[in-house]
Amino acid sequence: MAQSDPLYQRIASDLRDQIRTGAIKAGDRLPTEVELREQYDVSRNTVRLALGVLQNEGMISSTQGKGTVVREQVMLTYHAAWAESRDRHASDQTDAFYAEMRDQGRKGEYRDFEMRIKPATPELAARLRVDEGDSLVSRAISRFVDGQPFSLQDSYYPMDISQECGLLTPHDVPGGVIRALAAKGHTEIGYVDELTTRMPRPDEARKLGLSQGTPVLVYVRTTYSDKRPLRLTLTIFAGDRNRVVYELGDLTAYAENGGAS
Repeated sequence: MAQSDPLYQRIASDLRDQIRTGAIKAGDRLPTEVELREQYDVSRNTVRLALGVLQNEGMISSTQGKGTVVREQVMLTYHAAWAESRDRHASDQTDAFYAEMRDQGRKGEYRDFEMRIKPATPELAARLRVDEGDSLVSRAISRFVDGQPFSLQDSYYPMDISQECGLLTPHDVPGGVIRALAAKGHTEIGYVDELTTRMPRPDEARKLGLSQGTPVLVYVRTTYSDKRPLRLTLTIFAGDRNRVVYELGDLTAYAENGGAS
């Protein structure tokens, strides 16, 4: 970083480098504001600005009584091309999320499951080809990995499909919803995925434990049978701990080299 850059940015850069190189490890406490002022010979405001930069980047968190701690930088991989397919790497009693986490050596869990009936907004109505205001079944959950929140997911289904496939239940569907749909002849054969980024809404930031300034990745998947749309799944990923990977085409050479990490 150039000497012409503001002093607080140079301090933030120095601390960032120490975190990235492991000189300061995840879970370690940073020096106190007083110690940083003395170390860099700067004002209290300059130290706070530097710490604010790192907090906005999601590298540190401040807790009353515990000081400023380096956050663990864990990146979760979501394989979008196959994670929700019927022939995914999962048993009949294990859904895609648990299987994906197991393959990455992590422990996945669902929390805060909620099933609700909601009227179709204009956007949902257009995507699912129902009339605006028609009843949709919403099945929403929070997804945690190793005890930490990673994503929020809400899937919407037309009412007739939900009734036929047993989705009006306040609990998980054995074998997963995708297999339940297929068992009734509603086989997913096509997908339209949309990826955008934005800043989180207050409830999303709270549920995902996001630091100020951390964006979310908004992933919308609409699935189709050979006759109609079947569901729309909205997933809100914490932008500092998730990546979405697509593996398409003949990847023989890729697989021989171990694939994605």
